[in-house]
Amino acid sequence: MAKFQSLHDAVAENIRDGDTVAYEGFTHLIPHAAAHETIRQKRRDLTLVRMTPDLIYDQLIGMGCARKLIFSFAGNPGVGLLRRLRDSVENGWPHKIEIEEHSHAAMANAYEAGAAGLPCAIFRGYLGAELKRVNPNIKSVTCPFTGEELAAVPAMNPDVGVIHAQKADRQGNVLIEGIVGVQKECILASKRSIVTVEEIVDDLNPHPNACVLPHWTVTSIAQVTGGAHPSYAQGYYPRDNKYYIDWDPIAADRDAFLAWMEENVLKVGPEIFASRVEGL
Repeated sequence: MAKFQSLHDAVAENIRDGDTVAYEGFTHLIPHAAAHETIRQKRRDLTLVRMTPDLIYDQLIGMGCARKLIFSFAGNPGVGLLRRLRDSVENGWPHKIEIEEHSHAAMANAYEAGAAGLPCAIFRGYLGAELKRVNPNIKSVTCPFTGEELAAVPAMNPDVGVIHAQKADRQGNVLIEGIVGVQKECILASKRSIVTVEEIVDDLNPHPNACVLPHWTVTSIAQVTGGAHPSYAQGYYPRDNKYYIDWDPIAADRDAFLAWMEENVLKVGPEIFASRVEGL
């Protein structure tokens, strides 16, 4: 049964040093507020998982929260590099993280396998690709029925899955609309979960084929208006493109990065997200 909590308490109870944590969202509903609270609580040695790590992973890595990154594609969408990620891998600042790179298909299938309680994901992929040379978790198996060579990767079962969604009702059921990505699979595959939402309502009023997470699949729910900013939340606010563009020169300089994080993350709480989306 989902527990309604403040974001501070949800992170304090569910995310522990050394955990594997997935903050999922695919261009849309990215859980920035929850990741910022993780930074404020100074979690360390996290294995971070995400199909498309962008700015929030740059911030987690730059603030020393991460030990390892499991991912498929990393970048500042429409702008370029994740400079804090690159500085960590190439120069060891603030420390050197491990990386485990996959394709999008592998990550999606790994979440699906984890959600289904399977030990691994088997799919068509990686034929002719060189990622297998640097990632020992990419294997090949032979189909016992056809003899076809297939790819296999371990199932993804994070300690904590974290997502942002539009609504939760008072029973703890969660509605996700728009681009869903692997949010549903992430929550179902995780041992514990945190869902931040724009609002809590009496009735979700879901449309046919809507994505609804039942209350028994979610550990903690926290209302954080604007909690996906600078990404967008369909029906609530658009993407803040300027934020993404402005991030590049900030992240390029270590001192500028630390100063920005101090002013915009460490000194503020989740309520800042609501004010940021008011003008969008």
